[in-house]
Amino acid sequence: MTNIRELINIFSEPQTISVFDRFKKFPAISISGAGNSSSKAFIVSDLMRFSDEQPVVWIVNDKVEQDAVANACRDWYSPTIDVITFDPPEDDEDEARSQTLYMLKALLDGERKVIIAPYTVFMRDMPDPGELAKKTLTVRKGEKVSNVELFEKLIAQGYQVSNDDYLERGTYLGKGDVLTVFPVNGEVPARIEFEFDTVADIFEYSQDTGDIVRHLKTLSLYPLNIEFKGQHFFEFINGKALTIDDELEVTDEHFEAWDEIFAKRDKATKLITFTSFPEDAPYHCGLRYLSVLKYQDLLDLSHDLKEKSMQDWRVIFFTKHADTMKGLLDDKKVVFSADLVPFGGDASNIRVIDVPKEDVLPHSFQSADEKLLVLSDKEIANIREEKQHKKVSERVFWEFLTTLKPNDLVVHINHGIARFDGLDRRMVDGITREYMKLGYAENDKLFVPIDQADKVNKFVGAEEDAPKLTRLGSVEWATLTKRVRKETESIARELLELYAKRKRAAGIKFTVDTPDQKKFEESFPYDETPGQIKAIEDVKHDMEKDGPMDRLVCGDVGFGKTEVAMRAAFKSVAGGKQVAVISPITILADQHYRSFQKRMEPFNIRVDMLSRFRSQKEQKVILGKLARGEIDVIIGTHRLLQKDIAFKDLGLVIIDEEQRFGVKQKEQLKKLRTEVHMLTLTATPIPRTLNICLNKLRDISTITTPPPGRLPV
Repeated sequence: MTNIRELINIFSEPQTISVFDRFKKFPAISISGAGNSSSKAFIVSDLMRFSDEQPVVWIVNDKVEQDAVANACRDWYSPTIDVITFDPPEDDEDEARSQTLYMLKALLDGERKVIIAPYTVFMRDMPDPGELAKKTLTVRKGEKVSNVELFEKLIAQGYQVSNDDYLERGTYLGKGDVLTVFPVNGEVPARIEFEFDTVADIFEYSQDTGDIVRHLKTLSLYPLNIEFKGQHFFEFINGKALTIDDELEVTDEHFEAWDEIFAKRDKATKLITFTSFPEDAPYHCGLRYLSVLKYQDLLDLSHDLKEKSMQDWRVIFFTKHADTMKGLLDDKKVVFSADLVPFGGDASNIRVIDVPKEDVLPHSFQSADEKLLVLSDKEIANIREEKQHKKVSERVFWEFLTTLKPNDLVVHINHGIARFDGLDRRMVDGITREYMKLGYAENDKLFVPIDQADKVNKFVGAEEDAPKLTRLGSVEWATLTKRVRKETESIARELLELYAKRKRAAGIKFTVDTPDQKKFEESFPYDETPGQIKAIEDVKHDMEKDGPMDRLVCGDVGFGKTEVAMRAAFKSVAGGKQVAVISPITILADQHYRSFQKRMEPFNIRVDMLSRFRSQKEQKVILGKLARGEIDVIIGTHRLLQKDIAFKDLGLVIIDEEQRFGVKQKEQLKKLRTEVHMLTLTATPIPRTLNICLNKLRDISTITTPPPGRLPV
C-alpha cells in the first residue's frame, strides 16, 4: 500500500509555468479553467513549494466545498503543512472562541498552514489584534511566580479547570508543583513545573504518548474571554499570507457586507481568484483543467493509457483493484511503475497507486496542455468490486466512521444531538477499547464503544441553523423526537393537500404550438439532444393540459436545460401570459437575462431583469411595467418573491436551482405552486425533491445526454 499524501513531490519541476510567472509579477492574479478541487489543490501546492508565502487562507462557498478542498489539499500538500477546516459552531460560544483564536494564532505567527472556510465564517466578528496582544499571558522559564498566582491569572483569562487528565483547549489542571494547561492558541498542552515559587521548566507534551514534544523558554496563552466585536478577519492577515477566492458566489443577502469586508484586505498580500470566466488582463491566467469522462470498460481504459504513454502524458492512477489493473496493463504491454516516485526517474510515465479500501479516492482531472492525467476507479464504468466477507452493515458503519471529523454533529438514537470529539482509547476493567467521544450540552461527555456505534448517525440539516446540543439525562430528547414525529405527519398532510389542490385546479391551458413558436425553435443554433427533445415534449404536454404544471427538469451543467425553459417561456408569452424566471444569485440571473434577450428580441418579446444590478429608480419603473403587462418575461433573484411584486397576468414561473433558495423563499414558491405553471431546473436535486418526484407527487424529466462536442466541466 502507498501513502497517497504529498503527491506534489512526484513532480520535480514547477508544472503551471504561466501561473508561476504571473504570481511573481502581480500581487493579485485570477485563474480560469482550473477545474475541480483536486486540480486547484494541485496548482496551489505546486506554487507554494517554490514560494515563501506562509499561511494559505482558502475561502469557499459552503461546507461541501470546504470538505472537498480539504481532502484534496491533504492529498497534494506535504504532511508537514497542516490543513485546517475552520467552521466554529454557532451554538457553543466557548468552542467557537477556542477554534477562532487557534486559527488567528496561525495567521499572526505566519505558520505554514492551509485554512479553509466558507466566506460566511469570515464575516463573523473578530477580536481586536492590539487588544489580543495586550491581554496575552506570557510565562517565562525562571520567572518568579507561584502556581497559585498563575492559577488566578488563568481564571482571569477565562480558562476552566479540566475534569480529568485529558485536557481540551482552554482548560488547565494543577497537581502539586505542576500546572498543566492547554492554550487556546496551542497545538498540544504544556506542562509548567515550579520550584520554590519559580518556573523551573516548561515543555509541551503529547497527550497520547506522554512524550515531551519540546522544551520552551516562554509560553504564550491567548485569553479565552476577549471580546469579539467590531473587527474583521482580514486584519489578521500579514504580508506573507496567500488568500484564495474559490469561485465565490456570494448570495444577495450577504453581498454588500462581504464586499465591504473584502475591500479592507491588505492589497500588498497575495491573492489568487479562481473564476469561471476568462479575462483579458495581464494578471489573468487561462488554464484547461478538465474532468475525466468515464471509461466504458477496462479495455477502453488500457487503450487510452497506452496511447497517452506513447504521447508522453504523465498518468497517476489511484485504484483499489491494483492487482487487476497491473495485470491488465502487463497484458497490453503498457509500461508502468507501482511506486510513487518522481517522473523522469525511470522509463515509465504511468504510476499505478494501490489505495487501501477504506481510503477516499482523489478526484480525477486532466490537462492536455500539461499532458497530465490524474485518474481513479471512479472513472471506470462497471468495475467489479472485489468480494468482501464483511457484512453490508459493517461496511456501511466503517464508511460512516471514516467520514466523521471532529466537531461534526451526530445523533445518538437514545441520547440525542452531540458533537463528535474524535476517537479515544480507554481502559475499563483492565480491557483497552476504542470509544467514540461525544460532547453534549453543559460539557457532558458520552463514550460510545465502537461496537455500539450503529446507534450513532451523522446529523443532516441546514448548516445556517445548526441545532443545540442535547442535555444528557433530561427528557429533552424524548420530547423532541415526539414533537418531530407529529411535525413530520403534519408536513406529509400538507404536501398531500398541496398536490391534491393542484390535481383539482383548473390551471391555464395553452394551445398547441403556433408558427412563431416553430420559427423560434428553428432559431436554436444547435441540434437538440434526445434528452432535450423528450424534456421539451414533456413540458409542452403539461402546459397544454387542464391542470397546472409542476415539473422538475434535471440535467448536468451544459446539457441544455435553459433551452427547455426558453421554449416553455415562449409558449407562455404566445398564449398571452407573463413569465417569471427566478435564480438564486444575481450572476446567474444576469446570464439568463442576456440569453433570453438575445433569443427573444427578434420576436418582439419584452424581456427585463430585476436585481441589485438595477438602481432603485430603475426597479420602480420595471415594477410599474410588470403590473401593466408591458414586460413579457421578467428575470431576477428572490427579489421577484417580495410583496411589492405584482403581475398583470402571470402564467409560468421558471425556478433555477430551487435547492439554493432559503426557507422563506421556498415558502413563497410553495404558495405559487397552486396558482400557475411551475418549471424547475436543477443539476443537483436535493433528496426531498427527488423523493417527491419518485413518489409521483411531482413530474420529472432527465437530460442525460450531453450536446455533441461538449467538453467535461
